[in-house]
Order: sequence, then C-alpha cells, then structure tokens
Amino acid sequence: MKIYTKMGDKGTTTFFGCGQIDKSDPRIEAFGALDELNAVIGVTICHITDEKIKQSLTKIQHDLFQVGADLGGSALSNDQAPRVRESHIDELESHIDDVMERLGMPEAFIIPGGTHASAYLHLCRSVTRRAERTLVGVQKVININPEIIRYVNRLSDLLFVLARQENKESKEQQPIYKYFEKQRG
Repeated sequence: MKIYTKMGDKGTTTFFGCGQIDKSDPRIEAFGALDELNAVIGVTICHITDEKIKQSLTKIQHDLFQVGADLGGSALSNDQAPRVRESHIDELESHIDDVMERLGMPEAFIIPGGTHASAYLHLCRSVTRRAERTLVGVQKVININPEIIRYVNRLSDLLFVLARQENKESKEQQPIYKYFEKQRG
C-alpha cells in the first residue's frame, strides 16, 4: 500500500464521515487547523519542563483527535463517532480554575513572551483561536456538536493561563503592554 493516493492532485480528498470533498471545504480547513494546533502543542511539549503541564498537553493532543473525529462524524449518529462531551469542558475549566487560584487575574494586557515555554504556549493559544474561527465557519455550513466550539474556546483560555504560569514559575517578568502607561506619563 502506498501513502499517496493521487486524489489530492485534483483538489479533492476523503475524510472519515465526509466522503470525497473539495480541499477548500470549510471542514478540511478546520481539520487542518486542528492538525496544526496538535503539531504546535507537540513542539511546545519539547520546551516544557513541568511534568504536570506536559501530561496535560499530551492529553489535550489526544482530545484534539476526538474533536476531529466528532467534526468528521457530524452527520453520523452519536453512537457511531466519538463525541466531545461537557465533561471535556469541565476538565479544562477545573484546570483553569486551579491555575487561576494561584495566579490571580492579570492587571494589564499580557504580551506573549518571557520564557521559551511561555512563548510557545502563547503560540498554541493563538493557533487555537484560529482553529476556533474555522470551526465557527464550519458551523455555518453544517450542524456540528456545539461542545466542539466550547472545548476549543476553553482550551485557548487554559493555554493563556499556562503561559502565565510558566513565566511565574521561572520567576520571569511577564511582558506587559505599556502603551497606556506612556500616554499617562
């Protein structure tokens, strides 16, 4: 069996639950955004030293496959495809709450940066936001599980607080947006 099918040479592809579709289909754009997010998380894990965060990010990578399966199986009945459930969102919210309890609310706008790990987590967050936008576009074309968008939205929040945590743990000064301070001074 060969890895290439040559189907893509004509601008089409097949994907679980979708059949043969054009590569410009919004679902394919969303699958690509989720794939890119998973890859960026994989790169980020290489820069994380905290084992608990590494484990969380690895679990998120697995969850993103479930998000993709749920999206691909949108036309299938609930028992024919894995679904993102409220419990997935609850787990993210619990993790966010735990981190926020230690960090508190930021008092200024945060600029991505600080440590390598924090910068990569911010990159994950921004790629997550793009994936979310593509999923919102898909939602306008086909009916999808609304928990998918809730999950991805909450994931970006978690990545934001993890980026802040990485800077705090390393005692790195969190980069802060200073424009308004200049205007006042």
